[in-house]
Amino acid sequence: MSPFLATIIYATGIAGLFYLDRDKTSRVSRGLWVAVLWVLIIGSRPVSGWLQQETTVSQQQTYQEGSPIDAAVYGCIIVAGVLVLSRRREKVGEYVRANLPIILFLAYCAVSIAWSGYSFIAFKRWIKSVGDVVMVIIILTDPDVENAIRRVFSRASFLLLPLSLLFIKYYPEWGRAYNPWTGEPMYSGVTTFKNLLGMTCLICGMGSLWSFMRALHDREMEGRMRHLIAHGSMVALALSLIVTANSMTSLSCYLMSGVLLIMAMRSHPSSRLKTLKIMMVGFIVLSLFSMFVDPEAMLKSIGRDPTFTGRREIWAAVLSMHSNPLIGTGFESFWMGNRLTEMWRLTAKGIQEAHNGYLEVYINLGFVGLAFLAALIVAGYRNSIAHLRNDRVLGAFKLAFITAGLIYSLSEAGFRMMSSIWVCFLIAVSCIPVEILRQEASQPVLQIGWWQSDVPVDTSRALLDDVREEHETRAAAFAPLEEQTGSNSHSRIWDLKS
Repeated sequence: MSPFLATIIYATGIAGLFYLDRDKTSRVSRGLWVAVLWVLIIGSRPVSGWLQQETTVSQQQTYQEGSPIDAAVYGCIIVAGVLVLSRRREKVGEYVRANLPIILFLAYCAVSIAWSGYSFIAFKRWIKSVGDVVMVIIILTDPDVENAIRRVFSRASFLLLPLSLLFIKYYPEWGRAYNPWTGEPMYSGVTTFKNLLGMTCLICGMGSLWSFMRALHDREMEGRMRHLIAHGSMVALALSLIVTANSMTSLSCYLMSGVLLIMAMRSHPSSRLKTLKIMMVGFIVLSLFSMFVDPEAMLKSIGRDPTFTGRREIWAAVLSMHSNPLIGTGFESFWMGNRLTEMWRLTAKGIQEAHNGYLEVYINLGFVGLAFLAALIVAGYRNSIAHLRNDRVLGAFKLAFITAGLIYSLSEAGFRMMSSIWVCFLIAVSCIPVEILRQEASQPVLQIGWWQSDVPVDTSRALLDDVREEHETRAAAFAPLEEQTGSNSHSRIWDLKS
């Protein structure tokens, strides 16, 4: 088949996916497209990469300075995001107050620029990291939060996954490359490296699996079969591309977090919270065991390199550089200058990360940065458990993506700016303020008594029935008194509103 004909067929298929996943009841804002555009870029390759600009500067200088075209594009998207949020000031304030661990972590990153040897470059990178948070806030302050999250993942999946397959099959100059360190051929799809393709497929596949399970359990959903077909095909395509890319980190995360997501969505998780917690801890412990306790026995049994494709050598070289253990080298400042040159001498030219998210935070931000990250993780985990007790759909999403982020960062730099896994992790650990959820039409609120205790009705149907029964009982008890006084006092006690 010619590439032109294949492009037409794939474009038709992509349009068909969007058509199958249409939802007339969704109330997401147009501003959500700003976040979608950001996710599409960080989930594929920079704009300068699509333009394939030739450069005469060195690889080291290109990494440190970046592309002016990319800087302009990112700047415009961030400005557009800020303009969107300027119309949601109250919701933004509620998000900030509810997510102090994220704000404090970002603030410490800004403070660490002060002791960076490359302050201006670090500052520019911090601005981009602010862009990640801006996009997360756009998604989580949308008038329809749950559908906003689903739409972002759907739009990314329907574009990035089919295009990756198209590039691999029919445009090898775009979708295939050679490993710069081993010389072996690799599949990169819409990204620039096989591990990046694996990360994109992991995120898109998990998002599609979440939407698939949501449609599977909602038998009253309009066009349920359409949604199942669209998202089921993306789940299968993501798995196929991860296997094709041979990204074992993404594959293991996909399988483990996928199983956790399915278990959390099977029934109301409040009845099996203990099981889900044990599964989450078990998956993390299994990953730690396979990497640090007895890697040879486990990895050799499945035909994998027990050195994790040179990662152990990279970890040893990074730790030998002796950065400040307390505060690190400054935000995104380790991989610069003489340190970068020395790291390329000790390992391989082109290495730009520690291939471990926790180690990456340590060398840039020190133990203080790790403490802020730990606080963020703990707060996010507690928030996901609280959601699981009341909202199966959002709670399952949060727990699964937190697990995926924690495991992924054991062998990749998952806690870095402008990484799709980092943006998804921020969404998962974020606390969605009750005030925002109250405003969703799908979340009517039950107001009980004078103390104004609000409970989402769809998570407490049994409680709603009890309240109505109690309302009727009290009405019968107050009836004689009302006949004498002409008042209707019991109606002021129980107020049901939507």
